[in-house]
Formats: sequence, C-alpha cells, structure tokens
Amino acid sequence: MHRSRVKGLVQRVSRAAVRVGDECTGAIGAGLFALVGVGHDDDERDAALLADRMVGLRVFADAEGKMNLALRDVGGELLVVSQFTLMGDTRRGRRPSFGAAAAPERANALIERVVEAARGLGVKVATGRFGAHMDIDVRADGPVTLLLDTKERRSDA
Repeated sequence: MHRSRVKGLVQRVSRAAVRVGDECTGAIGAGLFALVGVGHDDDERDAALLADRMVGLRVFADAEGKMNLALRDVGGELLVVSQFTLMGDTRRGRRPSFGAAAAPERANALIERVVEAARGLGVKVATGRFGAHMDIDVRADGPVTLLLDTKERRSDA
C-alpha cells in the first residue's frame, strides 16, 4: 500500500521566473507555478497524471468570476521546479527526513516526464534546473495555492 503524500504545490500566478546564478532558466506570464516532489515509489503514470491534473486544474475565472477555467482555456503557462523538500517528513524532531524522496536520477527523469507530458497537452512549460540552488520570483494571483497528490487519484495506489 502506498502512502498518500504531496506531489505538487501549485500556485496561480500573474508571472514567475527562476534564476540559477545570473541565468534565467525559466520564466512565464500568467499561469501556474508548480513545485514538484518525486517519491521513491512514483512512476511514469504518476508523472503523466500530475501533468494532466495541473493542466486541467480549473482555477482561473470565467466571465462570471467563478474558477471554471483551466490553463489551456486561458492560454496560461506553467513553470515547473523540482522540490525534493516536498517529500520531507517533519513528524519527528526538528530536522526533516527525506527518506521518501526518490534518488536524484530517478527524480530528474520523472520531473522531465511531467514537463514533457504537460507540453504534450498543449501548454507552454518553463523549468528550473534540477539540483541547482535557484532564486525564484513568484507573483501570486489571488492567492490560489493547492496541494496535488497523484496517489490519491490512482486506482492502483
């Protein structure tokens, strides 16, 4: 049995950018900023499901001001940044345990799969740089921030 855990922290933004040193590795206008954590038991299905959920998430206002529109509906963009600390367990002590996080090679491959899947769904996607120290500038819109977990949606999880 898989434990349920956070896979993505998604925030609606008016703009977002990520820098590594002096280089801007990714920037978007209006859309979603997503911090994505990968667990050691995650697989390609989780990556594809997370991309689908982010792209299909109805968090943008329609003509009546209700959150009924998804990223593609509004021509929004997606900025994906790997975030292994989302896998941190803080139930004991004051130092998080990262035992649930995937090994770096596996995590990088699945983050890339999330990005590819989102692009395949017709969304412009920008990224950070895996394993790098990043400076992230986010202009939250709302704020609207949601936690997504693919294990809660998979029927075989």
